[in-house]
Amino acid sequence: MRTSPSLRRKLISAAALSAALITAGTTSVAAAQDPAPAPQASSPQAAADLATRTEAAPGVVAERLIVGYESGASEAKSNKAAEADAVAKGKEAGEKLDFQRRLGTGAALVDLGDDLTKADVADVIAEYQADPQVAYVVPDRLNKPQATPNDTDYAKQWDLFETTAGMNVPGAWNTTTGTGVTVAVIDTGYVAHSDLAANIVGGYDFIADTAVAVDGNGRDSDPADPGDWYAAGECGAGVPASNSSWHGTHVAGTIAAVTNNAKGMAGIAYGAKISPIRVLGKCGGYDSDIIDAITWASGGTVSGVPANTNVAKVINMSLGGDGACTSATQNAINAAVGRGTTVVVASGNDNENVANHSPGNCNNVISVAATNRTGAKASYSNYGSLIDISAPGGQTSTGTANGIYSTLNSGTKTPSTESYAFYQGTSMATPHVAGLAALMKSANSALTPAQIESAIKANARPLPGACSGGCGAGLADATKTVQAVTGSGGSTGGTTFTSTTAVNIPDAGSAVESPITVTGRSGNAPSALQVGVDITHTYRGDLVIDLVAPDGTAYRLKSSSSSDSADNVLTTYTVNASGEVANGTWKLRVQDVAAQDTGRLNSWKLTF
Repeated sequence: MRTSPSLRRKLISAAALSAALITAGTTSVAAAQDPAPAPQASSPQAAADLATRTEAAPGVVAERLIVGYESGASEAKSNKAAEADAVAKGKEAGEKLDFQRRLGTGAALVDLGDDLTKADVADVIAEYQADPQVAYVVPDRLNKPQATPNDTDYAKQWDLFETTAGMNVPGAWNTTTGTGVTVAVIDTGYVAHSDLAANIVGGYDFIADTAVAVDGNGRDSDPADPGDWYAAGECGAGVPASNSSWHGTHVAGTIAAVTNNAKGMAGIAYGAKISPIRVLGKCGGYDSDIIDAITWASGGTVSGVPANTNVAKVINMSLGGDGACTSATQNAINAAVGRGTTVVVASGNDNENVANHSPGNCNNVISVAATNRTGAKASYSNYGSLIDISAPGGQTSTGTANGIYSTLNSGTKTPSTESYAFYQGTSMATPHVAGLAALMKSANSALTPAQIESAIKANARPLPGACSGGCGAGLADATKTVQAVTGSGGSTGGTTFTSTTAVNIPDAGSAVESPITVTGRSGNAPSALQVGVDITHTYRGDLVIDLVAPDGTAYRLKSSSSSDSADNVLTTYTVNASGEVANGTWKLRVQDVAAQDTGRLNSWKLTF
């Protein structure tokens, strides 16, 4: 039988565990040392030291120990003696140990048995450390292939790995690469590229208007990109000519370019598959086609279109237009999210408030702003309270290499040879977040779209550079977010306080308030406090929404807008409330400032 926990703790205390005694380079014996006192169990240092002593890998308890004996010890030469020593020390620690074999260095490999906790392993280590014949004892650590890929142009992808403004992607690859997840890229379609081909699955061409499609037909099952070039004036008076963009192929490469193939670039979720869905052609694309594409990509039914056999759990829409999010588009997004698909959209490249640009201003999406290589808001990126997160979008005006490098084609009009190029835009930032969503969904298939959004926001790091007007929760951090959803670190969103008491909002009337009392928190509120709002109201541009802190300070979440004619507010705002004490009564204040529409605050919540 195992000894009691209290006795085991005494054994540790008697041995006075010291990290210095169990490192691989230590040659002094335990009795010759004056070990430092063990840290208090509740301190962060104690937790870190315990992990170092007892883990084979982060979060994985060691199953074996490597024990080095002094050269004169019988256990250093005799397997039988080493076996007897393991049995004896296991008995003292209340565990069943087993000598496995002799390593090439002469050290002994000792098996610890099944289902030991970190504390159990620490007990065994304490027994070995107390023996003056033991030179060192260390966990048999688990090593993994290094995540840095061998793609020849990987060094150009600062957006993935640079410390200042990269998205910290390589650390996530040790856990997940996106396997099992399909990402629908609703864009210009796909032009053949050998660094993408292995990750492309069936998609669809949803462009119904043949003048826009320029491929000689309407809707069909071939999402190949024939080119979207146009002549001067062809897309409107004064609009200059433009070469083909191959936009969808560039976006797709960022998400899932084939990786570790000793060529080209690396994709963020290179184990995922891309379903190219064509909605943009010459001069753009219509809402009606985009709405059908959202529906079909997420597993919904579209009349006249075969059922989708590659249903996407993530949709990337690096596209947009001016005006409010229409009810038609919002309904398609809501239905897709209801089917379990996360919808990631570009905020737009107008250097304006995203509230006036769709679909970046829609509810139930992850709206993405772009940052440059210094981590500041890119000069072109839209901003505002509806932005959820920022990601690298590049800025080529400061140097071509400061853009986002991805797959492309060299053709100026029709397809020619495959190539790579640096682009900039919120279109380039969006696939970074879509790729992250794919990594998360692959690592934890039970995640809902709301949980994916919450975890991305909760684990963002502060924007390294400046942003005026609102850039969401910060810069997305792939490693920390993946750790959060796999239980190995990070945060899944913290503690949530909710009010479900409905409050009517009078038409062109006084402001109404709904309170939430926060208790049990310590210190101040976070710099990325999440404020979830569910309001039913036609023509939501009439509404002004504020978060009121316990001390009365008001934080504007949403201003009124005469151009925002969409219905309802169903979104999550991010507030830097780090200057406010967390505990106390917080209020959501809502006012309808224009006539003809009434509404209701259904519920709201705060997530710390």
